[in-house]
Amino acid sequence: MSLHLVKLIVLGIGLGLAVGIGVFTFWYGKGYSYMSNDPLACANCHIMNEQYDGWLKSSHKTVATCNDCHTPPDTLGKYTVKAWNGFWHSYYFTVGGFHEPIRITDLNRRVAEQSCRTCHETMVHSITVSESIKAAQEVSCISCHRNVGHMH
Repeated sequence: MSLHLVKLIVLGIGLGLAVGIGVFTFWYGKGYSYMSNDPLACANCHIMNEQYDGWLKSSHKTVATCNDCHTPPDTLGKYTVKAWNGFWHSYYFTVGGFHEPIRITDLNRRVAEQSCRTCHETMVHSITVSESIKAAQEVSCISCHRNVGHMH
């Protein structure tokens, strides 16, 4: 058997193992569910149980899912944020180092803030008209209404 053939066989086995482990991990971790809009996908991981249970008790349960608040409204933005979060969630859960209870990142705080302002545009407009534009933009909906979506 030639050295070239051995290298191809080893490469094929390595590639097959990588694909097999990747497919198994995607299936075992319910990766397919993260492509959906189902809030139960967010509760696949035990660290999100408190947030999911809080959402079930909140007023937003009837009008918004996790994606409505935690991803941008456009398709590209939505799946970019989902992929970014999914990668880092997987990374930190695999190697350790995640904070418990889970904390929102700056990126996700900005996305959630924009979602609040978009859904409640009329109310936000009323507030910003009465305040200076700069001061109104510095006020964060989440700073006062942190518990609205999750009831912690």
